[in-house]
Amino acid sequence: MISNFTIAGWGSYRPRTLLTSRALDERQGQSPGWTERQFGIAARHVASEEETTSMMATEAAREALNRAGWGSTPPDVIIGGCGVMEQPIPSTAALVQNRLGFGQSGVPSFDVNQTCLSFMVALDIAAMGIACGRWRRALVFASDIASAGLNPEEPKTRSIFGDGAAALAIEATSDPTCGMRSSVSVTHGAHHALAQLRAGGTKLRIAEGYQALVAGSYFEMDAFGIFKAAAKALPGVIERALEQAEISKDDLACVISHQASAPGGEHIKRLFAPNSDRVVNIFPTTGNQIAASIPSVLAHALTTGVAKPGDYILLLGTAAGISASAMVLKL
Repeated sequence: MISNFTIAGWGSYRPRTLLTSRALDERQGQSPGWTERQFGIAARHVASEEETTSMMATEAAREALNRAGWGSTPPDVIIGGCGVMEQPIPSTAALVQNRLGFGQSGVPSFDVNQTCLSFMVALDIAAMGIACGRWRRALVFASDIASAGLNPEEPKTRSIFGDGAAALAIEATSDPTCGMRSSVSVTHGAHHALAQLRAGGTKLRIAEGYQALVAGSYFEMDAFGIFKAAAKALPGVIERALEQAEISKDDLACVISHQASAPGGEHIKRLFAPNSDRVVNIFPTTGNQIAASIPSVLAHALTTGVAKPGDYILLLGTAAGISASAMVLKL
């Protein structure tokens, strides 16, 4: 499906508190430089109590709306694509709608979820709505507080995950060359246990006791297992997305990939060799921001001019599930 739209505006938000790898070295009882050598992370941002998921999303969304020049006019739809919602009920999108001052507008606002790929799913839905004429303007955001679910006894997850938010304002256009040229996604549920957060839904309940709820509230990940499964799934979705868009890897100005880990980033670079420099990497200073990762990289690329009008770009990532997605956009 081809959906013709332009990126009218974008925005991102990083929490005020910066946690350096040196500070993590001290917390983990390691010598200076250990965290950066082990995990490739120099620093990441950590949200305070006041910097909630909806607060960060709203700041990023305001920046996107201002850049788009939409002013106080609400978009036709607001779609949240967070890896973890602020609260189970209501949707984070409803909270963001109200914070933006659109709480009485009636604008449909809802969440979608595919963990780290949630933003791409939200963008896909917005693009389909524009393609079928339902909406002309859409606000899509992702915001995640990974630090809320990190086990202090696990150095890897404690080190590589960061908090943040990003948003995109897209608008229908009559230009037949702009917008989404392809979108491909696969899910292999057989690997669902490789990365999970068991609490927060209906699986673990109060009746099971406080300790069970605490244990289930920590993110669990088989790092090697998920890397192996993700690496196997990525080549296929990349090939199909490029084929559907009728372009080659050489036509891409840049690759906007999920910042899963340092090894994950290196693997994606190998997939695009000899043009590895086209893979945008901000992992050392942001860490893995779950669903906010991909739009944060996109906002960075747009702001710095790495991605500019007329370019073909590829959005690429993997998620718990395990899922993999690739999406070609023409800016």
